[in-house]
Amino acid sequence: MPQCEMCGADNSSLTKTKVEGATLELCDSCTDFGTEVKTESDSTASSKYSTSSSSGKNSGGSSGSSTSGGSDGGRAPDMFDDMDTLATDYDSRIRKAREATEFTQEELADRLNEKASLIRKLERGDVLPDDSVQRKLESALEIELSEGADIDDTDWSGQSEGSMTLGDVVERKD
Repeated sequence: MPQCEMCGADNSSLTKTKVEGATLELCDSCTDFGTEVKTESDSTASSKYSTSSSSGKNSGGSSGSSTSGGSDGGRAPDMFDDMDTLATDYDSRIRKAREATEFTQEELADRLNEKASLIRKLERGDVLPDDSVQRKLESALEIELSEGADIDDTDWSGQSEGSMTLGDVVERKD
């Protein structure tokens, strides 16, 4: 007999319910903690993970309307296209730039109006800087902490002159 994924009670009829972003199979008493998920059997979508807007239903995670004409063959722009990626070596960049300016961690923290413990955590790589701290660090230390401003997505399109494969990019760890 199936069990409720929240309380563990044996129940023959469980309901798909979304609780805090997770979809769970819950008994009748636990369904009050979330909202019931409608099954896709009544929709015309053929795939569970369909990205088309043919069903006419708007999922909770999307906002705005979809304007996919289908004639361009490309993907629709999303919010991540305009974002820069934090450099993987941001911690060493911060530390080297701070040492080059001969600031102590406490002096840099005072200059940025932040806590010295945050500077220590950033230099160890324990935390990621939020956008405002990143801008302060870049301005005060005259460094660039983001990588990706110079990356061109057209390099990865299938219409390049060369025939690059995944094997050309991936490094094997044997």
